[in-house]
Amino acid sequence: MTAARDEFTVEEVAAFQRDGFVIARGLTDNETLARMRAATEDGLRRDIAPVEYEADLQYPGAPTSKEVAGGRTIRRLKQAASRGPVFLEWMTQPIILRRLQQLLGPKVVCPLAHHNCIMTKQPEFSSDTGWHQDIRYWSFQRPELINAWIALGEERTENGGLFVIPGSHRMNFSSHQFDEAKFYRSDLPENQAQIATKVAVELLPGDVLFFHCLTLHAATRNFTTAPKWSVVFTFRPADNTPMAGTRSAQSPELLLTPGI
Repeated sequence: MTAARDEFTVEEVAAFQRDGFVIARGLTDNETLARMRAATEDGLRRDIAPVEYEADLQYPGAPTSKEVAGGRTIRRLKQAASRGPVFLEWMTQPIILRRLQQLLGPKVVCPLAHHNCIMTKQPEFSSDTGWHQDIRYWSFQRPELINAWIALGEERTENGGLFVIPGSHRMNFSSHQFDEAKFYRSDLPENQAQIATKVAVELLPGDVLFFHCLTLHAATRNFTTAPKWSVVFTFRPADNTPMAGTRSAQSPELLLTPGI
């Protein structure tokens, strides 16, 4: 693997600001990937709580209950930061933290209430995820957060890789464009025009997708015979604090830079 640069280029920062996402290739070394995969395999094999099952959300393609075939298929291993030191080591590396500082400012915080998980898409029993913005259930002073999505293996359309809508983080939407669960409605002609601009995010092991919390994204189920695993963390500027009394304020946070 070619050594990654220490930071984004000026062009990459501009692309993130324009599109709401940017991909950093080869940003995770093979040893780190191996340790993350080992933690994932252990969590899946032993069903280590806290977890989220496909049946819990009832997205299209998911088992109808935990009692039917595939009913205990795990969708997410929650609290990834507590599943081994490798995850905290990863986010505090200069090549990661420096990039986050370029996008968020000098003082970066990792809220453990949101994402902080290992996303899994298992063969046969995975589900489709509709178009949405991650901010939909989050409560912060400003919608200014960034997700870092680490590919533990190859990600492509066939195995449930992400689609994103470039520039959607800068668009103004009306409430009627979303359903009751705050999914972006694919049945509306005005939305269909935006969905038609979607881009498939194709990643190799170790690639990292950085995307804005307002960027519309979606994914299909895994149509292959091999599982797909991704680690996802969320980050915010230090001055974009969670709103008191909300779920966003209920968990500890990691202060990744000194002087906060």
